[in-house]
Amino acid sequence: MEAPEGGGGGPAARGPEGQPAPEARVHFRVARFIMEAGVKLGMRSIPIATACTIYHKFFCETNLDAYDPYLIAMSSIYLAGKVEEQHLRTRDIINVSNRYFNPSGEPLELDSRFWELRDSIVQCELLMLRVLRFQVSFQHPHKYLLHYLVSLKNWLNRHSWQRTPVAVTAWALLRDSYHGGLCLRFQAQHIAVAVLYLALQVYGVEVPAEVEAEKPWWQVFSDDLTKPVIDNIVSDLIQIYTMDTEIP
Repeated sequence: MEAPEGGGGGPAARGPEGQPAPEARVHFRVARFIMEAGVKLGMRSIPIATACTIYHKFFCETNLDAYDPYLIAMSSIYLAGKVEEQHLRTRDIINVSNRYFNPSGEPLELDSRFWELRDSIVQCELLMLRVLRFQVSFQHPHKYLLHYLVSLKNWLNRHSWQRTPVAVTAWALLRDSYHGGLCLRFQAQHIAVAVLYLALQVYGVEVPAEVEAEKPWWQVFSDDLTKPVIDNIVSDLIQIYTMDTEIP
């Protein structure tokens, strides 16, 4: 199911002069909508990650011009709730989405417009299932990152661990990675190691006995991981944060 790591343009593709491609900007905004709507709907982190992955995967299979990305996003949230067994009512998804786009507006009345939007979400869900060939269950990096953080905490001295928010930063990096298509281009274990690697780099924390060890700490966690793959993931993450500064 996984493409060669780092292959393909995907949602994080960049256009001329290193600027984000127009499609990447759209996907970034819509992924941000999915995350914010998911939080307001009380979704856990895994269902939100699944919703983002479904969205990105759908647009890897189709043309952005052919579908309303925000309708696809709403259906992705609805479908992810089913996949991850955190069922959501379409009415709640519609109301949260309406408030997102019209912060000072009133909730939608149960009129023809509401029912048309509800039907569109349900029909879109069926379309997405067909396009994705019903492959909507994913292995996310979260469980790997949790395991790696516990191991790393035991390796580092207590002062270094308590002094720097490595764990908080790693979780934030992982969450933000879903603004782009890293979840489709790289293995879950490799993403988990890469966000931890970047978090350690940010705070200048060194893993004890790194020089004396037979292999680097990150290869202990994932035997088939290479430094170029880590660099590719980190580069994609930096592109996401660069895009965040460019998009209002």
